[in-house]
Amino acid sequence: MILAVLQARMTSTRLPGKVMLPLAGAPMILRQVERVARSRRIDRLVLATSVDPSDDILAETVEREGVAVFRGPLADVQARFIAALDAYPADHLVRLTGDCPLADPHLIDATIAHVLAYDADYGSNTPPHRTFPKGLDVEVMTAKALREAAESPTDEARQHVTWDLHRGAHRWKQAFLSQAMHEGEVRWTVDRPDDYAFVSAVYDGLYPQNHAFSSLDIRTFLRRRPDLATYGGDRRL
Repeated sequence: MILAVLQARMTSTRLPGKVMLPLAGAPMILRQVERVARSRRIDRLVLATSVDPSDDILAETVEREGVAVFRGPLADVQARFIAALDAYPADHLVRLTGDCPLADPHLIDATIAHVLAYDADYGSNTPPHRTFPKGLDVEVMTAKALREAAESPTDEARQHVTWDLHRGAHRWKQAFLSQAMHEGEVRWTVDRPDDYAFVSAVYDGLYPQNHAFSSLDIRTFLRRRPDLATYGGDRRL
């Protein structure tokens, strides 16, 4: 059983409410859910948000689309994950974050397959030398490893969930997925207004013709749009 937990909240610091901003006629969070749902390896997807009233609209929006929602502490995100795992038991957990509306379901599946093939306790496609664009991040771990890490979490782990796992190679077997291309500086995540404007342009250019556009489609589109290649001062291609 592989459970994907998508963490999201309305009170992001640099772009509050970003998960509800529109992309191609729907909230950003639903566009990400739509893409993640194409994964063939994930058995169940749960949105993990907080019990803070500011997240009521987020929870209601996602629940209306038939996606399970779990609500827990606002400040202790790791505790939220553990409680979500208690509510939806699984052997493996996939951590996704709600600032990735260009999430790649094929890369999600490849990362899961890589971690399973190595029988690792923890793995991701964001090793120390990142090769995939920011915004395609996938973390995979066993439920056992996450529970062990949560027994005595650091303050960083409470906020970043997998902080201790990522730094615990001496304790947990790890496996990291890389690609031949070097796209580690490419920015597809949404954290600032210019990120949102960039992603909106990608959706406007691709979504009407193909709801299931791929990462390759994004790269091809950006080669035709040099105005977006370094949008906001960051590498986008």
